[in-house]
Amino acid sequence: MPQTPPTVAVLTALPLEYAAVRSHLPQVEKLVHPRFGTRAVRGPLPGSPWHIALLEIGEGTLTAAALTERVATWLEPRAVLFVGVAGGLKDDIEIGDVVVATKVYGIHGGKQTPEGFLVRPEAWRAPHGLEQTAREALRGRARFKPIAVGDVVLADASSAIAEHLRTHYNDAVAIEMEGSGVAHAAHLTGELGALIIRGISDKADPDKSACDASGSQGLAAGNAAAAAVAVVREMPAPEAPGRTTGEASPPRQYGGDHIDFSHGTFHGPVTGKTVNGPGA
Repeated sequence: MPQTPPTVAVLTALPLEYAAVRSHLPQVEKLVHPRFGTRAVRGPLPGSPWHIALLEIGEGTLTAAALTERVATWLEPRAVLFVGVAGGLKDDIEIGDVVVATKVYGIHGGKQTPEGFLVRPEAWRAPHGLEQTAREALRGRARFKPIAVGDVVLADASSAIAEHLRTHYNDAVAIEMEGSGVAHAAHLTGELGALIIRGISDKADPDKSACDASGSQGLAAGNAAAAAVAVVREMPAPEAPGRTTGEASPPRQYGGDHIDFSHGTFHGPVTGKTVNGPGA
């Protein structure tokens, strides 16, 4: 079986998000899951040792969670980036800004009581290593803030959901529909890191449709894709298969009667006579 190249999976929900990332991959191969038919393209990212596996997964947290888990076992990526557009929740977050989620809130958990709705928050933090890589790659080009995720399109800043966000998730600067599914599925793998990168395409208010019609989604998707590519290029070079960071190389065998232990515990060459072989 051919060896899987060192891969970062990039997931998108919408076609224009997919197209924005795809524009950075000049050469790709098509991949089809042998059992479920899930499709991806994979190709080398110029200027980096990494391949990107790109999928358009559709909308919604449940779909995002299921397909993140599938990608983890199928394509064996070293990390997952969820890339696309979001609505801004703060006045100082502008159309086209890029937000990297330091924390992802699932906003629908809670208990309804006669006294009111009692919030039971769920949250997933960005993996430290991926967040640090993103901060280095995107200095001055992105905001590093929490985001809110719910199965809802918010287009009314005075709605009950908007007030819910202001009251219980006041540090969230953006809202979208899939990131919590990706973050939760990655968390359950125990080893796969996930980072959510969103471009702001509207202000989650009644002007959303007008913003979308003006081309703001394309702008936001393009900025998010460029940010994601910059993060992948900044990621440390992948380790060779079967090796862990800091692990010594195995002794190197040469033809004839020489064995080099220079990368082992003994730092010097050892030579000896072979037995039952050439030169015996």
